[in-house]
Amino acid sequence: MSVSRCTLTLLATCMLLPLPAAAQENPSAHVVGAAGPASAMPITPLPTARDPHAIPLLSNAQDTGEQWESFMGARIVRNVTAPTLTPFLPDPAKATGTAVVVAPGGAFMMLSIDSEGYEVARWLADHGIAAFLLKYRLKPTPRDPAAFLGQLTGLLSGIDKTTPSTPPEALADAQAAVRLIRQRSGAWHVDPRRVGFVGFSAGAMTTLSVGLNEDSASRPDFIAPIYGPMTARPVPGDAPPMFTAMAMDDPFFGHSDLGLIAAYQAALRPIEVHLFEAGGHGFGMRKQGKSSDLWIEELYTWMKDRGLLKPQP
Repeated sequence: MSVSRCTLTLLATCMLLPLPAAAQENPSAHVVGAAGPASAMPITPLPTARDPHAIPLLSNAQDTGEQWESFMGARIVRNVTAPTLTPFLPDPAKATGTAVVVAPGGAFMMLSIDSEGYEVARWLADHGIAAFLLKYRLKPTPRDPAAFLGQLTGLLSGIDKTTPSTPPEALADAQAAVRLIRQRSGAWHVDPRRVGFVGFSAGAMTTLSVGLNEDSASRPDFIAPIYGPMTARPVPGDAPPMFTAMAMDDPFFGHSDLGLIAAYQAALRPIEVHLFEAGGHGFGMRKQGKSSDLWIEELYTWMKDRGLLKPQP
């Protein structure tokens, strides 16, 4: 597969713009609206935005100033050095006792914090599932937005030749998130045996890394990598049940090897696969009028079929 320059322009060279003051002060606030023509807009970095409900995952992490910006009309955050976990707890009247960690994507260089983060977490909480937004550590990127876009374009141009591996910091943060939820399961009213993990793109890679890791204490009970690489990899005999979804017109992974599916089947582990005709890469919670819009309802139904949505006795 070859990723076209047009695709890269669409994904990596749209503007980084200032956000409204309210959005900077409250990172969980949703921002909508297109960025406008690329040639007419300045590229401006933003000051750090902080979530007052976030729980630090590392006691010795030093925050050197993460950057919140508008990218293609949606918020991103990059240069994350202090990982956090933000709980979105459901109404106790409809809580199921199931928990899900949500890991946004962004090539390990940024996080698509809304469409693949806060919006997913809110949807899950609204449907009785305790959701925990994971803001994991990222690779350092240039503070200058224009230089960052050049670096991102260079990475994306080679992603069809080599799939980046999960950085050890991202995996460690994912494992810490799972362990923390189990440790505080009583306070959050979740079943420590029903902790799942859903991730998008780079977050999907992180999902697979934590889900197929040999450390069972930090391994989720079920996983849902969304539009991540499906290339073959070892699947242990006790691998968690997996739900996965991807659009077949995904410019990065839509035409690549689907060996992971066969590996799951060979290991006799439960797997559900949704390969949508269209939707592209990074659809997240964005509505495009395509069948891929329904991925989260399909995930919910799969969780129901597996008995994960039965309220705790």
